[in-house]
Amino acid sequence: MLLRHTTAEVRERTALTINPAKTCQPIGAMYAALGIHRCLPHSHGSQGCCAYHRSALSRHYREPVMAGTSSFTEGASVFGGQANLIQAIHHLFAIYDPEVIAIHTTCLSETIGDDIPQIIAKARDEGKVPPGRYVIHANTPSYVGSHVTGFANMVKAMVEYFATAEGPREKQINLIPGYVEPADMEEISRMVEELGIRAILFPDTSKVLNTPQTGRYTMYPPGGVRVADLKRLGHSLGTVALGPLASGPAARTLDTRCKVPCEILDLPLGLAATDRFIDTLRQIAGVAVPDSLTWERGRLLDVITDMHQYFFGRKVALAGDPDQLIPLTEFLVDIDMWPIHMVTGTPGKKFESRIRALTREVPHPVNVQAGGDLFLLHQWIKQEPVDLLIGNTYLKYIARDEDIPLVRFGFPILDRIGHIHFPTVGYRGGVRLLERILDALLDRQDRDAPEERFELVM
Repeated sequence: MLLRHTTAEVRERTALTINPAKTCQPIGAMYAALGIHRCLPHSHGSQGCCAYHRSALSRHYREPVMAGTSSFTEGASVFGGQANLIQAIHHLFAIYDPEVIAIHTTCLSETIGDDIPQIIAKARDEGKVPPGRYVIHANTPSYVGSHVTGFANMVKAMVEYFATAEGPREKQINLIPGYVEPADMEEISRMVEELGIRAILFPDTSKVLNTPQTGRYTMYPPGGVRVADLKRLGHSLGTVALGPLASGPAARTLDTRCKVPCEILDLPLGLAATDRFIDTLRQIAGVAVPDSLTWERGRLLDVITDMHQYFFGRKVALAGDPDQLIPLTEFLVDIDMWPIHMVTGTPGKKFESRIRALTREVPHPVNVQAGGDLFLLHQWIKQEPVDLLIGNTYLKYIARDEDIPLVRFGFPILDRIGHIHFPTVGYRGGVRLLERILDALLDRQDRDAPEERFELVM
């Protein structure tokens, strides 16, 4: 049933993707744009494209996602979408009153070759952009890259449109959180506050896509980075970018344009990556690590020590975004699990080299591919079974067909809740992640245990 037609024999495929381990650029761009306060994302393409992008985010975050669209028809598809976009900018400001409109392109507008900066300038010259309002854009063709690339392009656009080097340096740092959940952004902010550091977190989807139910709809929730703060990015002492692929381009652009030095780190997933994150912040800001964070680190170590016997030697297959899989692989290796199959739909050979370096001491052959798909991952699993799957909801089909426990992690998660409220970054997030891994492994051990081995205390 389901995917049981998958063959174990792996054949080279150069022009066919089956069940891709990614989604398209505009989804990532739309998510990043929602991290600006009072920002309305705008999809420059057809209504169907915008509907898909909105629904993908709404299903994952269980929140209404508002966005505009240029509503291409046959005429715009042939003659270009300039008239549609100018009219859209005028109507969006007049009716919905955003502070920022963040335009991302689609396959159709990119294929036509619409010159978005020229169209924005024309709209401004014609008075379609009110005083004190802003229009930014990112080129995000869906036929290259992935949602991670789209996120990176929109975050880079925030720097290009807002950051200036004018003014004195301020005792603050810029912090780019990467493509993570709103709860992760909240946890990153909390750790920075524990260190006593003032930071500009951008984008920031906390209090935007994890808001409480109040009985009243708010089109622009209270969260998101403010435009005034984006304009101060060039005044900071330095930038810490989490995730080379999602956050690196914006950090390097800020360094080039405003001479703000940057440190590009892995996402703080697990013990070692969080240690590097905390130590980098400590050095840049010249502060001491408080006892509160040391205590949290000790709790994570305690969980690892107490439950090491259940982690040791368990084989794992992973699928997801490169920025997440690299520190996650490091974390799994640190607790003596064996990640042996890894795919990401986002292209990039650096991912493969990093994974091979991290798994060089794993006593088992390791399969890894950037630009791979879930069909290939399933084939690898058929050849060499694993004890655990970690990845998004689409892995549930492989989990069911091969009878393997699944820990849902990454984007999208469409059939469970909690991911937008409970972080997996930092020391606290590491404990949460280990709890979920342990639950999956021990539930399976209980299920499969014969009567004489079914234990009350484990």
